[in-house]
Amino acid sequence: MKPNTQQLIDLTTQVRRDILRMVHAVNSGHPGGSLGCAEFFVALYQEVMERKETFEMNGKDEDIFFLSNGHISPVFYSVLARSGYFPVSELASFRKINTRLQGHPTTHDHLPGIRMASGSLGQGLSVALGAAQAKKLNQDAHLVYVLLGDGELQEGQNWEALMYAAAKKVDNIIATVDLNGKQIDGSTDEVLNMGSIRAKFEAFGWDVLEIEKGNDMEQVLEGMKQAKLRTGKGKPVGILLHTEMGNGVDFMMNTHAWHGKAPNDAQLEQALVQNPETLGDY
Repeated sequence: MKPNTQQLIDLTTQVRRDILRMVHAVNSGHPGGSLGCAEFFVALYQEVMERKETFEMNGKDEDIFFLSNGHISPVFYSVLARSGYFPVSELASFRKINTRLQGHPTTHDHLPGIRMASGSLGQGLSVALGAAQAKKLNQDAHLVYVLLGDGELQEGQNWEALMYAAAKKVDNIIATVDLNGKQIDGSTDEVLNMGSIRAKFEAFGWDVLEIEKGNDMEQVLEGMKQAKLRTGKGKPVGILLHTEMGNGVDFMMNTHAWHGKAPNDAQLEQALVQNPETLGDY
């Protein structure tokens, strides 16, 4: 039985604790974007995707997901573990030598749930399109999901993929862009202003919807439900997910400073107080 909305919110709080503890333990990682995408990942894996109980790399006869902005691996690992892909206790190995939980996801250690290495930005949409076309060739009616960062859209390969998706009518894909307006060196507008992302996606032939409050579980669930309803109609589907980097931790919000910075001991305790334990720490 699928969890109710409050249970999803409680899980999101626990995921935020996981993220904070993981990056603090090794003084390394990317908490900002991870915290901002917690609702998205929880909704995707707990409610939205049709997935098998055991992981199969070929992804046949199930929905599959690709993470393009791989630096937000802490949220990905936490949700995978708490969705049953591998033991929650393994989160304690994050970014340590010889761990399966590297700073950017890799495939050579065969960590369940990881379908592509995503250390280099800008490649995830292309990979996801290949998977989506493979599903069509295999007469598999399931969907392919991919998450991109807004700063990542400054990589040119994305726009080639966007053109290709529309031209080839790849309508079994849902590409979500995490629109938090921040990247490692500042705001996206300051680093490289891209204008209206929606207008660009639509000009490239995509069907686009927006989730204005990407840190509101009910809005995320409803938006993703609507996106699924738009698939299969001849156009690729895009979601613009408006989130707050560092959401859930007051001193990490409204700044890009925590894009790739770990909290110290005192900051960790302050952040954990704001996110009370709900399911048990690892």
